[in-house]
Amino acid sequence: MDSDYRHSKTTVSLLNYHFVFCPRYRRKIFVNSEVDARFKSLVHSICEENEWSILAIETDKDHCHLFVNVQPTYSPADVMKVIKGRTSRELRQSFEHLSKMPSVWTRSYFVSTAGNVSSATTKRYVESQRTRY
Repeated sequence: MDSDYRHSKTTVSLLNYHFVFCPRYRRKIFVNSEVDARFKSLVHSICEENEWSILAIETDKDHCHLFVNVQPTYSPADVMKVIKGRTSRELRQSFEHLSKMPSVWTRSYFVSTAGNVSSATTKRYVESQRTRY
């Protein structure tokens, strides 16, 4: 598991955020495997560009769990703004059935922090989302 501390010139940090967010009206957009794959691909590229480490990502029919390690210069709101904004735009351009929506995501989300002790537990939880039924 990637629980290594991040080092910069002035900080040492371990900020792991567990996000849960939903499409508007709890639409079951992730039932479509192409939307699911494209969404995960977009999140991976966004995180790579921003030097965020994805510890786990999984979708269920109508929501997404994202467990990510970020630098201390990014607030949870900043992370969600970037991920939701870019994925909404790209998904609406790529899939016609989503293009009619003003936005793919609701404005709300859940976020929780996790340190060393609970990171493994959170990662197992996120990875088991699709197989729990």
